[in-house]
Amino acid sequence: MPPVNASHREAIQQYDGLRRKRSHRNEEWIRVGLRQVPLRFVRHPRARRYVLRLCSDGTARVTIPRRGSWTEGRRFANRNVRWLEKQLWRQASRSVVPKEWAAGTEILFRGEKVELEMYRTSETPEVRFGDQIIAIPQPPTCNLQLAINLRPAVEQHLRKIAAKELPARVAELAAQHQFQVRRVSVRNQRSRWGSCSRHETISLNWRLVQTPAFVRDYIILHELAHLKEMNHSKRFWREVARLCPEFANAERWLKEHSESFR
Repeated sequence: MPPVNASHREAIQQYDGLRRKRSHRNEEWIRVGLRQVPLRFVRHPRARRYVLRLCSDGTARVTIPRRGSWTEGRRFANRNVRWLEKQLWRQASRSVVPKEWAAGTEILFRGEKVELEMYRTSETPEVRFGDQIIAIPQPPTCNLQLAINLRPAVEQHLRKIAAKELPARVAELAAQHQFQVRRVSVRNQRSRWGSCSRHETISLNWRLVQTPAFVRDYIILHELAHLKEMNHSKRFWREVARLCPEFANAERWLKEHSESFR
């Protein structure tokens, strides 16, 4: 196990404080893929076992039996985070229609809000945001400013950027920290920022190009840490703290901006 120096220990304590901070003694948050989900604990005197439910408002609720504990309730929720992820996806599929991006919409790009601006400098209209310019196919009778949904073209462009940049960044960080990665894939995960397999394959969400560099690097280092610890144990978080002492700031950013990735 790598040594944990003072800065690493402070980072772990900072993360614990972030994770455990609650507006109510029975509430906190749980990381589920791309989202920080409110987690509420309810003690029921007649309950015989721990039960996890997803409420209609998107809050996860853990029922604690009479002789159970909050600590075990938290562990129970963590063990069932994959189930919770599936329920959130089903809930979103039933109630959320993908939002269209029109001219004037603000999106995140490299951690900054940028406006989608439409221009017609030739026969093909263009959309610009940040330092990017994309040609937009236009139906013959289309009103340039009002009728075009820019989201498919912009997302396709962002995915191309991600496919070029993310594998290269993984290679840099893996070499810097002496990890061996066999393959990197860039995918369209709807509820995860990344994953790591036992076959030394790392998959990353293309939306990482919308986050700041320090958040992107944290997610990559988080997945590299799984090459040593394929879990989220204390040993895993010690490794994360060693690789990325400021990771609590990245977790905080993801929590504060989770609604921007829907």
